[in-house]
Amino acid sequence: MAFFLMLSCLGLSLLTACANIIPPCTAKTSPPSSELRNTKWELIRWNLPPNSSGEVRARQIPQGESSNPIQMSFDSSGQQLSGFTGCNRFTAALDEDSRGFTLNKIAATKMACAAPRMELENDFLYELNDYRTIVRDGDRMLMIGNDREVLTFAQRNPIKK
Repeated sequence: MAFFLMLSCLGLSLLTACANIIPPCTAKTSPPSSELRNTKWELIRWNLPPNSSGEVRARQIPQGESSNPIQMSFDSSGQQLSGFTGCNRFTAALDEDSRGFTLNKIAATKMACAAPRMELENDFLYELNDYRTIVRDGDRMLMIGNDREVLTFAQRNPIKK
């Protein structure tokens, strides 16, 4: 019994120590912008937060060149992101710190599109502004929102210099 109590206390102290390492809830984390310079990405999957049964549902998104997919590109300086929502163009500035980069000064053109496309665009721009974490795994990149939505991007042909 004493051994079990000691193990429980040790586990609790390790969890407490780990909790101090995790960034605060308002912090954003990402890879360094240098890892993404001159890269182009296309949104290939959008997972909605799990429902009350714990099921993850995928949101319908346009894919492939003929459907005007959501795409974004990082510039060669590591200071700007630009892209296309399928309806409008957008741009954002990258600010770098020890946790990677954050996006700010997000701006988009304001052309009107069909209602479903405008809704998708508005939701994407919201996620771009309110993400929690960006994770890169080779030719895949995940943008995880504070709302637990996960946007998966695939790397496309590099930007020509």
